[in-house]
Amino acid sequence: MKKITGILFSTLVLCFNTTISFAQMLPGEPYPPQYGKPFKDVPDRRDVTMYQVNMRSFSDTRDLKGVTARLDSIKELGVNVIYLMPVFPVGVLKSVNSPYATRNYDSVGAEFGTLDDLRALVDGAHKRKMAVLIDIVANHTSWDHPWITNKSFYELDTAGNIKYPRTWRDVAQLNFKNSDMRLSLIKSMKAWVYKANIDGFRCDFADGPPIDFWKQALDTMKTITTHKLLMLAEGSRPEHFAAGFDYNFGFSFFGNLKNIYSRNKSVRSIDTLNIRDYRGTVEEGQAMVRYLTNHDVNGSDGTPLDLFGGKTGSMAAFVVVAYMKGIPMIYNGQEIGTPYRLTFPFTSTKVDWTLKNPDITADYKKIIAFRNRSEAIRRGLLTSYSDDDVCVFTKIKGTEKVLVLSNLRNKQVTYMVPATLVNTAWKDAFNGGRTTLKTSITLEPYSYMVYKN
Repeated sequence: MKKITGILFSTLVLCFNTTISFAQMLPGEPYPPQYGKPFKDVPDRRDVTMYQVNMRSFSDTRDLKGVTARLDSIKELGVNVIYLMPVFPVGVLKSVNSPYATRNYDSVGAEFGTLDDLRALVDGAHKRKMAVLIDIVANHTSWDHPWITNKSFYELDTAGNIKYPRTWRDVAQLNFKNSDMRLSLIKSMKAWVYKANIDGFRCDFADGPPIDFWKQALDTMKTITTHKLLMLAEGSRPEHFAAGFDYNFGFSFFGNLKNIYSRNKSVRSIDTLNIRDYRGTVEEGQAMVRYLTNHDVNGSDGTPLDLFGGKTGSMAAFVVVAYMKGIPMIYNGQEIGTPYRLTFPFTSTKVDWTLKNPDITADYKKIIAFRNRSEAIRRGLLTSYSDDDVCVFTKIKGTEKVLVLSNLRNKQVTYMVPATLVNTAWKDAFNGGRTTLKTSITLEPYSYMVYKN
């Protein structure tokens, strides 16, 4: 049977560019019974505002219960999707204590809590109309994962030793030529939907496994007809969209935005990214997840306050993240202006929720709230009018029109209004004030304006 399965798999891989589905490849083995009721309010992928939770840094208890205790605060931001960093047991052998060194794909790590704790978090989020994604590392495992005794599940060097990916010596590289390994991993993913009632996955280092694996995995996930699932590739390959992912990750956008602030790169460069990042999309609503920070760059590069001009500069940048083109993501602590880095492996630093920056929090809530109200922002046609210093664009959906101007420079800038916008009338999206555009607009350092018709 294994030989037949392998031949069938090889044949289907050759046919990847056809419409053949890989879903039939997963054997009809029993799954855990469905816990709870499938969540019916998973948002349309175009309407998502995402929030990343790093359990080790999130609370004093550094566990799932600590997240559940703050679900109201997350909801108050206007978030509708939470993504949890890995909840699995962390490897000990050859370990650097990375939460991305998975020791078992099928259980909750004791440091984070129990399966019941995860279920309680998901239940609490669903009660508040928020979906929950969990983070899975499909490219590699820890060196003490149960699979490690089966060397055929892993890539081997010429001496027959299990290889590690790139420079990550704390993890072992999986062998995607092994169809049994693939099926075991996909079965584990599928089981979490049943036993914890989750709403999808954020797939770490999605550029590592071959595209045909993701096609196989996502085709199989789609056979769960009782759930609407969201799938985020933490990767940049355009082919992820054809494989069935809803989202790719905004690595290039983050790097480019950082260069706009630190190296005076032209703001017009965002227009080029908006074309390049979306060239692989094959379905309406597939998008990039964009951010000012996440668990990686927060520790390595700095906080949004460090990188994007403090309070005012980072909010000008977030307006572009939230409104221009893509799905905005907030990393825990960003909304209160955490002024220090949450450093790897996230066991020594944590978010101090007693720290109050009400002006920053209010701005995040205000910006997200308008995104949630505006179909034009979430789904509208984008037209860019940016110059070298100011990000300017309109979003139009039906009769709704929105105009956004955000000065990404720490200096006063005079923006010359394009002829097509001169003498057009608008209302301030936040305070209701009315204005008619003249031939130029003066913007103070790191200021932004949002208008609607």
